[in-house]
Amino acid sequence: MYVSDPTEGEASGRPGSEPAPLLSPRAPSWVPCAVVSGRDGSGDLFGAAAEERRARRAPLAARMRPRTLDEVVGQAHLLGTGKPLRVLIETDRLSSVILWGPPGTGKTTIARLVADATAKAFEPLSAVSAGVKDVRAIADAARSRLGEQGRGTILFLDEVHRFSRTQQDALLPHVEEGLFTLIGATTENPFFSLTGPIRSRSTLFRLEPLQPDDVHDLLTRALADEARGLGGTPALTVDDDALAHLVDRSEGDARHALTSLEVAHALAREAGRSAVALADAEAALNLRALRYGDDEHYDVLSAFIKSLRGSDPDAGLYWLARMLEAGEDPRLVARRLVILASEDVGMADPQSLLVADAAARAVELVGMPEARLNLAHAVIHLAMAPKSGSVVAALGEAMTDVRDGGPGEVPPHLRDAHYRGAQSLGHGDGYVYPHGVDEGWVPQEHRPVTVAAHEYYRPGKAGAERGLDEVLAQRRARRLAANGPGHGERTERTAHTEHREHTDRAGQGRGDER
Repeated sequence: MYVSDPTEGEASGRPGSEPAPLLSPRAPSWVPCAVVSGRDGSGDLFGAAAEERRARRAPLAARMRPRTLDEVVGQAHLLGTGKPLRVLIETDRLSSVILWGPPGTGKTTIARLVADATAKAFEPLSAVSAGVKDVRAIADAARSRLGEQGRGTILFLDEVHRFSRTQQDALLPHVEEGLFTLIGATTENPFFSLTGPIRSRSTLFRLEPLQPDDVHDLLTRALADEARGLGGTPALTVDDDALAHLVDRSEGDARHALTSLEVAHALAREAGRSAVALADAEAALNLRALRYGDDEHYDVLSAFIKSLRGSDPDAGLYWLARMLEAGEDPRLVARRLVILASEDVGMADPQSLLVADAAARAVELVGMPEARLNLAHAVIHLAMAPKSGSVVAALGEAMTDVRDGGPGEVPPHLRDAHYRGAQSLGHGDGYVYPHGVDEGWVPQEHRPVTVAAHEYYRPGKAGAERGLDEVLAQRRARRLAANGPGHGERTERTAHTEHREHTDRAGQGRGDER
């Protein structure tokens, strides 16, 4: 509806002139009547029509977004009747929270439901594009709103892990002051991606991937819904195997499941079929990239190392493929293989270090994608190689002696005797050159007397270490006898105790596996 501009007569510059008729022969200035719509009253007829068109053209996942808590599938441990998050939302008593979960589990949906249920002002931001300036602007508006209206504010910060530590620190004073309640949504482990102060001021709610039955119910609902779903487009049936495939490959991601269903539905309709077939579902799923965030990086890398340590080549190859498909840096994989060659294979197969090193060099010289063959070669070799942790244990016990006992004196016969005056100091006296004897070995002592009897290296029983324990025991006995009784008396620690202590320490120190 349009009306004429009531100020038209004044604008003509003719004082006292008659008002222009409703249908003036001249071209009048027309203005639209305002139509109040929406919660903030800012909409108009054109805005409402545009919003309706946008809603119709939105992706299926957006159209099927739950409108009430009862429509949410999954997360019953948080949103079931009487469960904590539901109670806080329904009573409008939500404090600052972090919603942590994989994609498509309902983090943004929960935030939108909070916006509909709360009496507070709701301010959404995305950490992908927002910065400290945006946070300060919302804080200023929240301060004014609280002072003038007594109304609180909720800041929903999506992808909160994208904020740097400095940007996260900028949130703290406003949260502590009570200017706004923070709802942060993240797909990354908050113990890695969020600062301690942010975590300590928020309640952490972990959302789980949807169960297959939940995904099935969601897809069935979308197929039957004529207003928001695919029920009136015209409706197509979906073969049971196609639906099962979409559910199985969804990985508990509601958004991915709905998007795949929409693509499969479009493929079947364009082909003129009356039902979505398995081939349509497979084609739709091929359009999706593998999920691999920071948390998966650590978990998959840990599974990869443990699979090789457990001598499982099939599992090692699977996790290698998982990392490469997700775009993991092949140099990181190569470095871990080189470490594992000494850490978990060691002297049981000394050639493994050469194989791992060759794979690492191939990554640099050959490059991807061809170097993935070299990595797979090394993975299979290391998985099939005999295992020994003797290198890690031996070094750990030697380090303990150095740290606990302090630096011992270098025995005089081992000191440098090449400079002038060294002989007058007794340096080098008594040293026996091993290559001067037929055996190529002499029973002389090579350590400070305080640790001379401590045994660090204990060969394993597998691979190339088999039999080394007997050779080493004979040499140790001959060395002890040659250097006289009481030389380097062994401490009260038993070999078993030393080995167990180091094994515990070594297990705690593997940082790449968390």
